[in-house]
Amino acid sequence: MLREFPCHSYELEFMLNFPTTLTETEMRHAIVECGRSAYERRLMTSNDGNISIRMENGYILITPSGISKGRLQTDDMLVVDLDGNVISARPDRKPSSETPMHLEVYKHREDVHAVMHAHPIFATTLTVAGLDFPLDVLPEVLLTLGDVPITEYATPASHEDAEVIRPFLKTHNTMLLRQHGSLTYGKNLDEAMIHLERIEHVSEIYWRARMLGEVKRVPLEAQAKLIAIRETNFKR
Repeated sequence: MLREFPCHSYELEFMLNFPTTLTETEMRHAIVECGRSAYERRLMTSNDGNISIRMENGYILITPSGISKGRLQTDDMLVVDLDGNVISARPDRKPSSETPMHLEVYKHREDVHAVMHAHPIFATTLTVAGLDFPLDVLPEVLLTLGDVPITEYATPASHEDAEVIRPFLKTHNTMLLRQHGSLTYGKNLDEAMIHLERIEHVSEIYWRARMLGEVKRVPLEAQAKLIAIRETNFKR
């Protein structure tokens, strides 16, 4: 099928940084392009992962169950309310079983307008190996994200997904789901995607450093300075 919306890099940047005035149609295009980018970068594989946006009317636009995020069309998305009731959808599109996890974020964070659940390879590997997220190996992580918690294990596609993320929602914008990928969110899709890219980038560097030998950490004094800068200038 031909792409319905020719998208150059500046158009993609505009859509992912969507203003509150963006129409539902434009938000659907934004999700399509975000899904395509995440799929091409192997941050989402197969039919895994979900992407959602909080619309101006308070409803949630979210990707359906069983569809590759790299091959989305604009009419694939569903509109649901914060209780998970389907407001509008194609007859052949069903809500993702992980919709409650997205809704849990929106219920606890009024400032959040986009959520991404992905399956980044290196970041997910950390949780499978029982390793903590390496927040202290790259200064940009300390400066922007800070600690990235790892949740308790939850059965995918169950109410447990929403339960295990709840303790971290008010204090973090990024978390790893034990043996089940990542959850990132922000004021728009661009911010959620940046968080996703960053945790995968540092996780890969950490893995490669371990393969080469000793992992060097940012000096403690420098860590304190970076944290102070983050707390002063990067408050959500």
